[in-house]
Amino acid sequence: MKNLVTLFLIFAGILAYSQTKMPDVSLSDIDGKKVSIKNDFNEKDKIYVFSFWATWCTPCINELDEMNDVKGEWTKNLNIEIIAVATDDSRTQKRIKPLVNGKGWDYKILLDSNQDLKRALSIVNIPYTVVVKNGEIVHIQNGYVPGSEDELYTKLKTL
Repeated sequence: MKNLVTLFLIFAGILAYSQTKMPDVSLSDIDGKKVSIKNDFNEKDKIYVFSFWATWCTPCINELDEMNDVKGEWTKNLNIEIIAVATDDSRTQKRIKPLVNGKGWDYKILLDSNQDLKRALSIVNIPYTVVVKNGEIVHIQNGYVPGSEDELYTKLKTL
């Protein structure tokens, strides 16, 4: 029994640690260029907002629309970058580029078509927002309702 408890504590510690740092996963951007989550988003004291979404997820699209509307104010006041991580699979992936172009979103768009990053972060449902500063996950927001972007901005200003 003692060994079982020790094993559980070790596993829980590893799990807790793994959720505090961004995983070392490589994805492609919307133009097919490889991007390293750990190495390409590591500017000191910069805030990175990773918004996980899909073309079929209406709340996700609403959240990204709202963030796009307030992005100018956010970037004027904070050292911040918003990254939209599309979790569409091979069936719906062809819809990403036309949707992004039609919406006029000015985000870095990453494709998590195998859901490697989503799985590494144990994300179950989207929309899901992960805020990272200095390689550490400092805030998580699960789901979206109108006004969530204001709550997020309030949180970002404290980081």
